[in-house]
Amino acid sequence: MRADEAEEFAAFVRARSASLHRTALLLTGGRHAADDLVQGALERACRHWSKARRADSPEAYVRRILVNLANDRWRGLRRRPVEVPLAEDRPSGEDPYGRVAERDQLMRRLHALPIQMRTVLVLRYFDDMPDEGIADLLGVTPSTVRSQASRALAKLRAPVGRTDPGQGADHARI
Repeated sequence: MRADEAEEFAAFVRARSASLHRTALLLTGGRHAADDLVQGALERACRHWSKARRADSPEAYVRRILVNLANDRWRGLRRRPVEVPLAEDRPSGEDPYGRVAERDQLMRRLHALPIQMRTVLVLRYFDDMPDEGIADLLGVTPSTVRSQASRALAKLRAPVGRTDPGQGADHARI
């Protein structure tokens, strides 16, 4: 890598690594796994920086690497959905840590979603990407992105343990 490319890559890392780390954290659920994911994505981007810098958006190029690494990691873990108990409903005045518990519950339910649905939600709501951008990044159609987002939100909103006849057994395990 030439000196000017190295400086350009270093500037990219300084400017975008926090955003990439946030995305990785939401995709993995753990700080250490997110650190590893970002490091892996940046390492690959560095090896192919001349190609990445010529792309329409170097950040989109690196984000695509990040999402692919997260999907590879998810496939390797072969996790099963985990039942997450709901916290008891308490009046907001009684529990000063209620928001922390709600956030934890949301994160657990987010990480119980299939990786494709989780990726769509993270890219759409946390990275503010349009459906067309997400579709391009994931190699699917915009209607698939909308469908995945709709189903994922329905699963997040559904009470744990609810089993509607049309929802199937997977719905009850979220």
